[in-house]
Amino acid sequence: MHLSDIDLNLLVSLEVLLEECNVTRSAQRLNISQPALSAQLSRLRLVFNDPLLLPAEKGRGMTPTAMGLGLKAPLALALMGLKEVVRFQPSFDPRKDIRHFKLAASDSAMAVFGGPLFDSLRCYAPHQLRFSFSRVHKGAIAAQAEQGDIDLLIDDARLIPDNMKTRTLLPCGFVMAQRQGHPRGQGPLDLEGYCALEHLLVSSDTLNPRGYADEYLSTLGRQRNVVATLPQLSLVPGMLCHSDLVCTLPTSLLMKGAEGLELYELPFSVPEFALKMAWHPRNHYEPGVMWLRDVIQDIAVSF
Repeated sequence: MHLSDIDLNLLVSLEVLLEECNVTRSAQRLNISQPALSAQLSRLRLVFNDPLLLPAEKGRGMTPTAMGLGLKAPLALALMGLKEVVRFQPSFDPRKDIRHFKLAASDSAMAVFGGPLFDSLRCYAPHQLRFSFSRVHKGAIAAQAEQGDIDLLIDDARLIPDNMKTRTLLPCGFVMAQRQGHPRGQGPLDLEGYCALEHLLVSSDTLNPRGYADEYLSTLGRQRNVVATLPQLSLVPGMLCHSDLVCTLPTSLLMKGAEGLELYELPFSVPEFALKMAWHPRNHYEPGVMWLRDVIQDIAVSF
């Protein structure tokens, strides 16, 4: 006999029958009719190929057979285990649990959230909670999330797979940054002058690096003068402060390293940038990931 051959509800009824040794009282406990319970007992006898309970010689009760008596203890233990399974609720305590969180993030997201996240986790349990960042592999991110290889993704909203749940961390517009004392001066930008400047682009795409500004300018039939590309946001302030390059980035990403830089409004409207946190639906109610999402959201609010 296989487990799939039996209705598990019959085992619940059998446990009560073996305890009460009385069909009427058992039916009352199970909140079903006596004929319905008698029908269940008939099915149980077929399953176990044994009467299980026989009419008592005296009174209106029943007497368990040897098979019935033998089943009583393991049946109670098995049903107790099933009850624990049904009642199971996952939990997470950041002050007690050991956990290694895996995040995929763009270089910009790592630069913005890496340090503050480390400080936040260290406040709870420096030897218990760990995290690691990996770069986003665009073609594989959906499969990595589904397989549990990453817990969270932080990236540009445009690059997040549609099947993932998201939360906006940093919605903002774009600005252009230049060093103090830049030969351009401090006047407002115009489209012609903006395109003619020597631009620094942040992109990890070595084949066809393009930014938001490039995409928008192409719709106007214009092109800016990109002369240098960097793979990491953290390198931008140093490069700008020691050159006449300018760089266009989301405001929130530039503010952390804006010392020594001047920020200017663009002479055109670029669609709003949104850095988002994303996760697979399988982790939507997972307590550890829920807690981490709130930690990262709090960090974003503090910017």
